[in-house]
Amino acid sequence: MALDAFDRALIAATQAGLPLVPRPYDAVGATLGVSGERVRQRLAELLHTGLVRRIGAVPHHYKLGFTANGMSVWDVDDAEVDALARQVAELPGVSHCYLRPRSLPVWPYNLFAMLHGRSRDEVAEQAAQLAQLLGPHCRQHDILYSSAVLKKTGLRLKED
Repeated sequence: MALDAFDRALIAATQAGLPLVPRPYDAVGATLGVSGERVRQRLAELLHTGLVRRIGAVPHHYKLGFTANGMSVWDVDDAEVDALARQVAELPGVSHCYLRPRSLPVWPYNLFAMLHGRSRDEVAEQAAQLAQLLGPHCRQHDILYSSAVLKKTGLRLKED
């Protein structure tokens, strides 16, 4: 799918994030000379075609006081992991959860869940709840704590 001039302008206007105003699509539309409805409509089309994967809020956990962030990694029985991952994703404190292939013998983990807390003890408590949920289907796990805040970016257009 080729991008037209409007698509390029729309992506350029939103690639750093939507404006933090009550009606962000209207604000973007005003900069592009179109209605907020046109912005919403085109973004929905781009989502539908897969050119844009998702539109979502990305909180800055450190600024919110969640400074003990850990990617919990789990070695879960492959026959049960899909159903259990759905339950894990619904737990409070889990911001994202996904499956990844194992890399045996070094990396046995196939389920990843990002946990956020105000202390490592709080994250460890969340991991204990997660371990209880996974029960005998989990063989081992670990928590990899963040050591730096990485800048997250979305879709970027190459400068011409």
